[in-house]
Amino acid sequence: MTSTTRTSCQEHRFSASDGLQLYARDYGHDDSRTAVALPIVCLPGLSRNSRDFHLLATKLSTSSEKPRRVIALDYRGRGFSDWDTDKSRYQLPVEAEDVLSACANLDIARAIFIGTSRGGLILHLLASMRPELLAAVVLNDIGPVIEIAGLLQIRQYLEAQQALNSWDEAVESLKRLHGTAFPALEESDWRDMAEAIYRQKNGMIVADFDPALIEPLKSMDADTLLPDLWALYQGFQAMPLMVIRGENSSILSQLTFAEMGQRHPGMKSVTAAGQGHAPLLHRPDLFAEITAFIDRI
Repeated sequence: MTSTTRTSCQEHRFSASDGLQLYARDYGHDDSRTAVALPIVCLPGLSRNSRDFHLLATKLSTSSEKPRRVIALDYRGRGFSDWDTDKSRYQLPVEAEDVLSACANLDIARAIFIGTSRGGLILHLLASMRPELLAAVVLNDIGPVIEIAGLLQIRQYLEAQQALNSWDEAVESLKRLHGTAFPALEESDWRDMAEAIYRQKNGMIVADFDPALIEPLKSMDADTLLPDLWALYQGFQAMPLMVIRGENSSILSQLTFAEMGQRHPGMKSVTAAGQGHAPLLHRPDLFAEITAFIDRI
């Protein structure tokens, strides 16, 4: 494993079990105060990366009351992790194993996990594969039932991604795509989102993921029946659970959100006002809820 230091985090490169080189950001590792608290591991969505959690991780790792070590991962094919030459390996079980490799390389024996969208699906698997690793879980706009209409919407805008000429153009593109679902966002939020989703390459602003990630979605249509994960969801029963739903989410329905609470009576339910899929967690309302939840762990 190799590492370098940024202003607010340490960058790690390490090998997955199949040798592919993966990337993670490590916040608060050098602060002696974080050694007394459980670390936090952040898992991003389908086409997203560790930069999604930069502001949240910075806040959590520099808290004056209870700072935490925070790890944020790039899965294979995203961000600064290598793209897989075997595109069939862009699947949840492989990515769950990659998370375990990250924990082993970064000496994480037990942690609080925050999973956004696909990251939350990976946590469903890990609750079965390695329950002792999960001290508590935050699911961000994801549950055991995925709405096919929302998944098709994600496919549509990911397929339409084009190289852009400037960061301002990237911001305006995101506003056109997601503005209706995210009325709560301020101008700085849109800029932060753009810098997380896109990367500058050869003078252009491009989406920061392997386009092959979208391939499994191309065979789906409105009549596709997606398998549910209720059996795996039972794995969260033994641990504290918080579920965040975007008020305008197209992926996690109100019905599923309510049933998750019924099946896990201790679940903390939070609605992200004025946000869609998936909510930005560093916004003041959600940050306060997350802090209150993790401070009890």
